[in-house]
Amino acid sequence: MRLPFMSTKDRFRCWAEVDLDALRQNLAWIRHRVGPTVKIMTVVKADAYGHGLKQIAALLMQSGTDMFGVANLSEARAIHSVGQGWSVLMLGACLPEEIEQAVRDGVRPTVSTLKEARLFSRAAVRLKRLVHAHVKVDTGMGRLGVAAEQARELIRLTSRLAGIQIEGLYTHYASVEDDAAFSRAQRLRFEKLLSDLAEDGLGIPWIHASNSGALLHEPDSLFNLVRPGLLVYGLVPPGQRRASSMLQGHLRPALEFKCRVGLVKEVPRGTSLSYGRTFVARRKMRVATLTAGYGDGYLRAGSNRASVLIHGKRCAVLGRVTMDQMLADVSRVPAARAGDEAVLIGQQGRDEISAVELANWCDTVPWEVLTNISYRVPRIYRGGQAA
Repeated sequence: MRLPFMSTKDRFRCWAEVDLDALRQNLAWIRHRVGPTVKIMTVVKADAYGHGLKQIAALLMQSGTDMFGVANLSEARAIHSVGQGWSVLMLGACLPEEIEQAVRDGVRPTVSTLKEARLFSRAAVRLKRLVHAHVKVDTGMGRLGVAAEQARELIRLTSRLAGIQIEGLYTHYASVEDDAAFSRAQRLRFEKLLSDLAEDGLGIPWIHASNSGALLHEPDSLFNLVRPGLLVYGLVPPGQRRASSMLQGHLRPALEFKCRVGLVKEVPRGTSLSYGRTFVARRKMRVATLTAGYGDGYLRAGSNRASVLIHGKRCAVLGRVTMDQMLADVSRVPAARAGDEAVLIGQQGRDEISAVELANWCDTVPWEVLTNISYRVPRIYRGGQAA
């Protein structure tokens, strides 16, 4: 028997829609901005920022990325399961017990110390492989990387090791969206190292420093490879340094986060709502119970702060967000009823709630908002090449 057609909102209680055409256009705009001589390493860690790693990797392979950046080996393997032969840089440190597997898989490791380099060299010789490593330089992030003053020696010694080739050299900005002076100091430290290496005659194929924020604010650090993340997904990294308003015409958020109205009821004045009684109605209200909560990845910090869209109108989140449900004020939406779509991130009617806006309500960053969307939320792909 043929089942009747069911729209997305009729099939799921909570879901995310990913617009692949938006992703493709965003990448094309980045390509235009950096020019034809600069390669693009698309950062797809954390399940492609919550968009779904395998589907997004497949799209990017067809849409002009040159390589990928990931956090760990499992993400690298997911990319290789979609397309063999792609260059994948592991941006995180490789644990000692992971080194042999990384060499077998052909993953590009990040190297910060001579000890790491020697471990990769030994594994490469033993497995008869060649490791293409990227040396990371700590110019001010204080996380991974060799100190800028010691990097020249590390590169010189690593280049003598068997089975390992230094394919890339990179650094990472610590506060590029907010602090122009510190970012400039980081760039100058990195450029000083590049100048020293040129004197030594040590040529390294790929030089990279620009993440999404640097692409907007530090044009002098394009070098010959860039690492966009948030921009690919259509969001401008927030900060005190303002990006050009022209970006609005070029970037389009790819992800929308939605759920449904489970119940609508009237509550009298004085009614307390949700755990902890953090909201008490000051008047008679119509309240909608929504089928999403922090178990789906909607941040609990949005309690009593955030809004959602129902029938194209902003409705305040009332009380504490719970694991599977949350409450919203639909007193100004008389048509609201059970089964309606509620937009947590995205557009409905003429209004839109962005991941950046939700992050501001929750006193966090859009990276956390996107990557927090949990595994139990189905990703629905639309646009060209959607599987």
